[in-house]
Amino acid sequence: MSLRINDTVPDFTAETDLGSISFHDWIGDSWAILFSHPKDFTPVCTTEFGAVARLADEWDKRGTKVIGVSVDGVEDHKKWKSDIEKVGGSKAKFPIIADEELIVSKAFDMLPAEAYLPDGRTPADSATVRSVFIIGPDKQLKLSMTYPMNVGRNFSEVLRALDGLQTAARAGVATPADWQLGQDVIIPPTVSNEDATAKFGEFDTVLPYLRKTSLPG
Repeated sequence: MSLRINDTVPDFTAETDLGSISFHDWIGDSWAILFSHPKDFTPVCTTEFGAVARLADEWDKRGTKVIGVSVDGVEDHKKWKSDIEKVGGSKAKFPIIADEELIVSKAFDMLPAEAYLPDGRTPADSATVRSVFIIGPDKQLKLSMTYPMNVGRNFSEVLRALDGLQTAARAGVATPADWQLGQDVIIPPTVSNEDATAKFGEFDTVLPYLRKTSLPG
């Protein structure tokens, strides 16, 4: 069953390199990002985990927890973290889920129900486990992105998207293409001009259905 925007994400119990978690309880009242990987000790994934580690302060500023998932075991995760920290230049304090039974990968529709890990497997056997899921405090999926194995994820874009999601949720607005935090936002078409003036003050009508404004403060 596919997972769509605004669906409640699956809850599960899993082992991580930092201990056992229950996913919904682990999220709590925070935003959360789950980022998945097909195998430990792979080159592109190691650089991605390093990028996530370097952004620890940025996740904290946004009240967001991050958690990795890879279809290898806890002991491999613990060993891999030394490589991640060497490449990233930062301590990797976030947990990594051990998804050897593919429970999380299948629940999040990254692998088909009949998938299994063969003996002597390679990353190609779980290549589609290369996604980012941004989850709100309501435990609903807000955004997902899936990448191939040979293209590293852009975590600056993940941060930008998170800023957009949090701004939209907080202020009841939308964000235009290439938007960055602090730039003008879009007033939803469902908001009348009168209500827009009362809420935002002045705004620019680019088209009858496209109105831009700055956020108060």
